[in-house]
Amino acid sequence: MTQFAQVVISGILVGGIYALISMGLNLILGVVRIINFAHGEFLMIAMYISFLLYSTWGLDPYVSAPVVALALFAFGWLVHRVIIQPILDTSATVKIFATLGLSITLQNFALMMWNADYRTVQTAYQTTVIRMGEVAVSVPRLIAFLVAVLISLGLFLFLKYTLTGKAIRAVAMEKRAAALAGIPVKRIYLLAFGIGSGLVGLAGSLLMPIYYVFPTVGTLFVLTAFVVVVLGGMGSMFGAFLGGLLIGLVEALAGVWISPGLKEAVYFAIFILVLLFRPSGLFSLGKGSEEVGLK
Repeated sequence: MTQFAQVVISGILVGGIYALISMGLNLILGVVRIINFAHGEFLMIAMYISFLLYSTWGLDPYVSAPVVALALFAFGWLVHRVIIQPILDTSATVKIFATLGLSITLQNFALMMWNADYRTVQTAYQTTVIRMGEVAVSVPRLIAFLVAVLISLGLFLFLKYTLTGKAIRAVAMEKRAAALAGIPVKRIYLLAFGIGSGLVGLAGSLLMPIYYVFPTVGTLFVLTAFVVVVLGGMGSMFGAFLGGLLIGLVEALAGVWISPGLKEAVYFAIFILVLLFRPSGLFSLGKGSEEVGLK
């Protein structure tokens, strides 16, 4: 029973990180209607920025998290303005190749700048755990999970109750009607892409005390993020959060009771089942949401 509780808690905490990464991807997908295949590389860049701030000025990753999030917001804004905006009215194939090309470019840029070495930070709390009876809770993972919960709540309140949030939701629902209502659609696209990139920037800082950073680290997380987005429902922030927790839990349980080498196969099997029987996701926006980003 103790082992089960340990595995469940560990899985949920890791799921919080997956949720934070996936919410940024899902926001971009739901509003801008583009699948950003470079999202994992945005995470990688954020982790390198956090590492450089630590190694150069000794800034703790949690202290530098707002700076990294702002840097990724600006980077996402620039990417959208220079690369994405000119191709918004083109076919899905052009958008896919554009973001894939950006992904490859960022990976090779990181390889050129920092080589393929694994890098991490050393903090006093890195191996600290909180004991809850016989269950040990990792402090860095707990902090990452709590931040993910707070960000999820903040994003929900922002989208539901602020004028800007309502404008983002309006554009996500129907951009032509939003434009007729006087909402600057292109500016909303820039803002949504920037916020989505900022969220993954925040996730990158939270990951630094837990994981190593290297040029292809984003690939490991973005594949999981796509599974989370499909599972939770494309465009659903609530679904992305719950989907992240569910995938983290499935990964942990499969790693212990099936095989560590097969844990990815288990949640990809779930991914295929969801695509077959409920392609719009478990918490979908409604009929047709499975085609978001493909039209």
